Amino acid sequence: MSDDVETETSKPRRPLTLRRTETGAVKQSFSHGRSKTVVVETKKRRVLSPKKGGEAPETSEAKEAPEKKSAKKPADDKAAAARAAAAAKEAEDRKKGAVLRTLSDDEKQARAAALATARKEKAERDKRDAAERAEREAREAEERARLEEERRRQAIEEEKRAREADERRKAEEAAREALEEEERERKKRNAAKADARAKGREDVETPAAPDAEPDNPLAQLGGRLKTKRKGAGDDRREAGKAKEAPRRRSGKLTIANALDDEERQRSLASVKRAREREKLARQQRGGDRVVRDVVIPETITVQELAARMSMRAVDLVKELMKQGQMVTANAVLDADTAQLVAEDLGHSVKRVAEADVEEGLGGAADTEDQLKPRPPVVTIMGHVDHGKTSLLDAMRQTDVVAGEAGGITQHIGAYQVDLGDDRKITFLDTPGHAAFTQMRARGAKVTDIIVLVVAADDSIMPQTEEAISHAKAAGVPIIVAINKVDKPDANPQKVRTDLLQHEIQVESMGGEVQDVEVSALKKMNLDGLQEAILLQAELLDLKANPDRPADGAVVEARLDKGRGPVATFLVERGSLKRGDIIVVGAEWGKVRAMTDDKGQTVNEAGPAYPVEVLGLNGVPEPGDTFNVVDSEARAREIAEFRQRQRREKAAAKSSGTSLEQMMAQLQDSEIKELPIVIKGDVQGSIEAIVGSLEKLNTDEVRVRVLHTGVGGISESDVILAEASNAPVIGFNVRANKQARDEAERSKVEIRYYSVIYNLIDDIKATLSGMLDPELRETFLGNAEILEVFSISKHGKVAGCRVTEGKVARGAKVRLIRDNVVIHEGELSQLKRFKDDVNEVPAGQECGMSFANYEDMRPGDVIECFSVEKVTRTL
Repeated sequence: MSDDVETETSKPRRPLTLRRTETGAVKQSFSHGRSKTVVVETKKRRVLSPKKGGEAPETSEAKEAPEKKSAKKPADDKAAAARAAAAAKEAEDRKKGAVLRTLSDDEKQARAAALATARKEKAERDKRDAAERAEREAREAEERARLEEERRRQAIEEEKRAREADERRKAEEAAREALEEEERERKKRNAAKADARAKGREDVETPAAPDAEPDNPLAQLGGRLKTKRKGAGDDRREAGKAKEAPRRRSGKLTIANALDDEERQRSLASVKRAREREKLARQQRGGDRVVRDVVIPETITVQELAARMSMRAVDLVKELMKQGQMVTANAVLDADTAQLVAEDLGHSVKRVAEADVEEGLGGAADTEDQLKPRPPVVTIMGHVDHGKTSLLDAMRQTDVVAGEAGGITQHIGAYQVDLGDDRKITFLDTPGHAAFTQMRARGAKVTDIIVLVVAADDSIMPQTEEAISHAKAAGVPIIVAINKVDKPDANPQKVRTDLLQHEIQVESMGGEVQDVEVSALKKMNLDGLQEAILLQAELLDLKANPDRPADGAVVEARLDKGRGPVATFLVERGSLKRGDIIVVGAEWGKVRAMTDDKGQTVNEAGPAYPVEVLGLNGVPEPGDTFNVVDSEARAREIAEFRQRQRREKAAAKSSGTSLEQMMAQLQDSEIKELPIVIKGDVQGSIEAIVGSLEKLNTDEVRVRVLHTGVGGISESDVILAEASNAPVIGFNVRANKQARDEAERSKVEIRYYSVIYNLIDDIKATLSGMLDPELRETFLGNAEILEVFSISKHGKVAGCRVTEGKVARGAKVRLIRDNVVIHEGELSQLKRFKDDVNEVPAGQECGMSFANYEDMRPGDVIECFSVEKVTRTL
């Protein structure tokens, strides 16, 4: 194989050809005559800057040209010259900055897309950098805050340690001063003793001096030694007196130093031990103990008891541990234990109870000179439809009956009638329906006189008897008003006679009870009734003190949509003013407004004056007493105490664990319940409804009242009823739009009533439907088994003769053997000869088979009977 290569100096971008003589083409020859031409591309180095002097850059071809110049042909020389000129021109254009080539559309789009991507990435990178920078700044701020807090805490601790060190230093200085004072006293005593001893030695040595021989050297030496020792001792005593503040010993302590040091002081540890001994002795003597009056409630913590006795909780815990009680500072002690501990420590104890918050609530008793006459409070009572409200309307010149649903009174009303000449009567109108027993009882409690209304054509009725019982229980005098005397069938004398059965003897029959014949419809003899009331009030000599904080009773209460809780008060003592702070049962509030029975605003209500009050924080219970207190704090405290008592009573009822209560709960689980939610216009009506429904309860079914409240039906009431599948009962109230929508979505039934006995009748019918039906048996006939046959595919069949009544297919049967019932089931087949029949009369024979029973014997008796279900009612 051989290679031939031609290289020529040509232009940089000259295309390659297959000619043999063209530079860049290589022809390869192989054996057997084969050959191959290969194109070779030569890349030239690009020169960015030309040579000095404007000469064209020297290319590789230009460098190779002189070497191959001798081998080129003349034509090749011309071509090389042309290529050199083109190269020089290209270098000149590159030097001038000329654009060699224009970009295509695809390249432009690619560059634009790359530029947009770069910008987008830069924006994302900037955003990410900003977020990281914000996070870093937040961490740095948090770290700075933490460091600042740490520095502040360290500063506080340093200040605390400095303060403690200062206190310790002061204590040490005080101890050192006391020690120095004690040391000075000791030195004074020692000096005095030394002086006394020195003086005694001088007195002893002075008589012996003349006997000594002056020429005796030993005697003279002894005298000089004594004098020297005496002088040294005097010098040391003078130095001790001159030194005011003895310094502490420093350096190494040796036996010689300890024996020679006469300025030795007590250590601080010794001083502290002495002080601890003195403190312990003082505590044992109890001489410095402060005796206090300790107030102990029903329960108190150890910490609080220690604070009331002005001692540390740790010391009190030690005292309790000495008595065998392992407690902590937060442990709760009962009143007896706390009293024993306090008395042992020498304190005087005053026991108080939680109910003491109500002490002094009623105020002091009034004296005789403070009492002034007041109007009588008269309650109208009697049977339903006997004309109580109509009689009151006739005296007030109003028409309350027309506004009551069904023509019956379902609320207790309070009114005041002015008779002129400064004569007033306060009337309380109570319902006569049987459901309002508690309401009538409340009316009898707050009243002075009871007017018993009896219809002349109806005489004594059940609610009349109940009203008489309430009056006797309250000890209130009775005035009998015989109403409806204008009717043709009226018999007032029968009424007087029937009252004798209840121990009420009217004046016309020799008794002391006044009776007046009136007619509310014709307004007959109303002034006679009023005179009888005033006469009875004059005999009672009714008086009250108007110049004191008011108290009284709640006659009725309701929740008004626009005004909030509204309560009807009957003032018994004092005067209720606008702005007074009152406590009403478990509720409290401030009197914002008061209106009388005619709807007029009043600023003050005296004794026996009925008013409607606004401003309470909740709806009170009818019959609750109200009192005026001096501050909101006390009112809130009393109300919270009463609410807590009510909750505890309710919890005590539901948390029984005795055997009897467990048995009662088991029985209750077997009782069918009808849950209901009741909303009414006033509290008294709700109370009457609940009381009436509770009377419908039996051992099998009962009404369970989930919730009661005053005011309209709200969405929360519907949600509560939905959870228990209960209907919502509205008495003289309506549901708002949200409640109606919720009831429609959740399929909760809302029933509205305006008459109480319609409500009670519907609930009674519902409870009757919940009762299990009564099963009643009807005897059909008897049959005697004569023979028992075994038939394939049918089992045993009894051949019988009907001896009494008839036997019917599908009826219930009993198999009786020796007068003992051994089986009770159903008759599956009844045949006469080979035909199925529905019944077989007496005297005929038939074939019978039982369902799932085959133990039949000749001589057994089959009793046939039917069972029917009878619906029960309450």
